Amino acid sequence: MPVVLPKRPPARIQITSVEPTLDCGRHPVKRTQGDRLAVSAVVFRDGHEELRAAVVHRAPSGEEREVPMRREGGPDEWRAEVALEELGRHRVRVVAWTAPFASWREEMRRKVDGGQPDLTSELAEGAVLLAAIAPGLDEAARTLADGLLATLADPTRPQGERVAAGLAGDLAEAVERHPERPERTESGALEVDVDRELATFGAWYELFPRSFGGLRGVAGQIPRLAELGFDVVYLPPIHPIGVTHRKGRNNAPTAEPGDVGSPWAIGGDGGGHTAVHAELGTMEDLSHLVATAREHGVEIALDFAIQCSPDHPWLSEHPDWFHRRPDGTLKYAENPPKRYQDIYNINFDSPDWRALWRALRDVVMFWVRAGIRVFRVDNPHTKPVAFWEWLIREVRDRHPDVVFLSEAFTGPPMMRQLAKAGFSQSYTYFTWKNTKAEIGEWIAEWWEPGTLEYLRPNLFANTPDILHAYLQQGGPGAFAVRLVLAATLSPSYGIYSGFEHHEGTPVREGSEEYLDSEKYQVRERDLDGPLMPLVWRLNAIRRAQPALRRTRGLRVLDTVNDHLFAFLRGSGAGAVLVVVNLDPGAPQEGLVVVPPDAGLPARFTAHDMLSGESWTWSHGPNYVRLDPAVAPAHVLGCTP
Repeated sequence: MPVVLPKRPPARIQITSVEPTLDCGRHPVKRTQGDRLAVSAVVFRDGHEELRAAVVHRAPSGEEREVPMRREGGPDEWRAEVALEELGRHRVRVVAWTAPFASWREEMRRKVDGGQPDLTSELAEGAVLLAAIAPGLDEAARTLADGLLATLADPTRPQGERVAAGLAGDLAEAVERHPERPERTESGALEVDVDRELATFGAWYELFPRSFGGLRGVAGQIPRLAELGFDVVYLPPIHPIGVTHRKGRNNAPTAEPGDVGSPWAIGGDGGGHTAVHAELGTMEDLSHLVATAREHGVEIALDFAIQCSPDHPWLSEHPDWFHRRPDGTLKYAENPPKRYQDIYNINFDSPDWRALWRALRDVVMFWVRAGIRVFRVDNPHTKPVAFWEWLIREVRDRHPDVVFLSEAFTGPPMMRQLAKAGFSQSYTYFTWKNTKAEIGEWIAEWWEPGTLEYLRPNLFANTPDILHAYLQQGGPGAFAVRLVLAATLSPSYGIYSGFEHHEGTPVREGSEEYLDSEKYQVRERDLDGPLMPLVWRLNAIRRAQPALRRTRGLRVLDTVNDHLFAFLRGSGAGAVLVVVNLDPGAPQEGLVVVPPDAGLPARFTAHDMLSGESWTWSHGPNYVRLDPAVAPAHVLGCTP
């Protein structure tokens, strides 16, 4: 079959390799409010025409502006930076066009430099071009162009004067402002999802409200948590808890009288996902807590867990939303060997899936209207990715300040896809990475530049479900080590209540479950654990050091002793160099190697922001000794 020619001549300008892009533009890259987005593209054309290029930036408000690009980097590479001031989805595209008069000027310049004696035809050509351009210029530019055109087009003038008129610098600047864009060509649009600062940087503290006297009791703890430097207080589900198949202490399959049950068994006589458990308080108490937190610069995060107890109202109102076995009985949740008889999962293959999706969106919007702007999402990897992409877009199109944290302990492809679908932050495998080799491999996987375009790690040192053997066996030193690593490796990190008290007893040997787990019983809690001074100091350092506020700029350094782990955050005068003794039970010494290309001076002062001590360091090996009984780590500010 013959190829049909287009009605119009095809574009001769080519725009390729537009960056940053993710999956050929299928998903947006992520940035933080106030960032400057570096946009690059390869722009070229056959022939020798001079080109111009710009980034057209459309903000979520609809305001559109153009940022000129400049040639920079390799052949035909163009770059520009775009300021991202609004929250939400931004769109950028690259446009390019020819500059006929600039092309004529460049050709004229080369001929003059080459000593060509007769430029009569070239000058006439330039006069025709300028005469066509001048009427479209603004008044001041047109006056300038008309004056120079009179000289350029006058064959009685000396050739040198005519050349000087055509090559005048102020004329070139004036012509560049002409609105016409010959051969205008544009790339496809790329999206950038801009979150607020809390999506990138923050210290999280997880607590069970029932262990602090309910929502009013938590409000009473907010000033102390703010003083300690926490930005987010995260609450497990605060909804009514079912009584059918309620779990007892230590996950016993049968509850005893007085057992309070798991907050993740959502729903009962008091309502479902849009109700507050009566033993925790009321909606008014939640409003008081949210307002108190905001007064102190802290935000309340709620858990969004898509699961129901057998007593949830949805079981009777929407029976098609749940999995059933062939005999018609409901199928409770399992993650072998774990069994959750008190929980039923939602059936996303329900014929009524549209109503289900809308109901779940309405749950989130209910709490957004109640003042909640941060959600930790339970097990999102067991729900359709398309659902999350839809729900997060639905919520953030209306409220772009909402932050979603993905608790997806699953395979890397699913973790990555959930981040692409819109989750602001993601748990990773950090809690299971404890040796030098494990941490190094984990960093290589998650701190790859392409991944950081869309995935922001939030490093929880522990959770109600994860008590790693390192904490069980390492004693107080292990908790300090993991705290320093979490707080300095990533801008976002968290601890679960009890961590500061060195709680490390498992329910049984080989288990990662806590003995007397707070998931199934009330604990008396306070905020005076022996680790809290280190928490306070680390949070203060994090806020004061720009290098610790972004994910980029992480470099692992060589150490001679495998018990020592060292890394650099940032470069130059604002760099932070961290050395941690991974052995929580014994002092370790060795050498930390600072390479010449690390962006640090040949000799610099290494000031430990934890202890206040200072040493002179240099390129090459530097001696370190760390005793976990005294200090498990150095967090070094580096100055010339």
